[in-house]
Amino acid sequence: MTLDRRLVAEWLGTFSLLATVVGSGIMAERLADGNVAVALLGNTIPTGAILVVLITIFGPISSAHFNPAVTLCFALRREITPGVAGLYVLVQILGGIIGVLAAHIMFEHTLFDPSTTVRTGIGQWVGEFVATFGLIGTILACIKARPQAVPMVVGLYITAAYWFTSSTSFANPAVTIARAFSNTFAGIAPADVAAFITVQLVAAVLATGFFHWMLADPENV
Repeated sequence: MTLDRRLVAEWLGTFSLLATVVGSGIMAERLADGNVAVALLGNTIPTGAILVVLITIFGPISSAHFNPAVTLCFALRREITPGVAGLYVLVQILGGIIGVLAAHIMFEHTLFDPSTTVRTGIGQWVGEFVATFGLIGTILACIKARPQAVPMVVGLYITAAYWFTSSTSFANPAVTIARAFSNTFAGIAPADVAAFITVQLVAAVLATGFFHWMLADPENV
């Protein structure tokens, strides 16, 4: 597949992911009548569902990263060149931000509205480490065991991680940056973004190394 098509797929996929995350968050918060658990559930299900759809349709084009941490993993595995990886990350971030703005327009929310939601502290950071480490492991293990199941498995993992991690599983630097632009249910204060991204990237690197060892053929260990 040509590079321009791969980049458009990454842009459109990340755009659609963030439009879903933020749009469903706004809808869920409006309909939940103050019940945060119901609002989180209303945010969780669409996010997991759209990941299944997006990975299924864009996987054959760009491998459906939609996530700089995933792109970093495959760059470390030398399955994508550093130059192309950099372009992937750029379009992922741009797609995510524009997806947030599209959600704001759809729900008649203020277009540029930086989040004030504080997400910081050791519990949140450990949650992000666990979420990202698990996501990378899920992808690598599923590619080896049953590649055709990756869309469903990733969607289910994120659906679960929304609930078992303290951070509600951002697990994605592009998502983290984009959600800082939205003072809604899904937002994160801009001041907290750098720490989240640092933890996500560290987790991605460690998970790549660990699962390379764990999943290696016996003769290559």
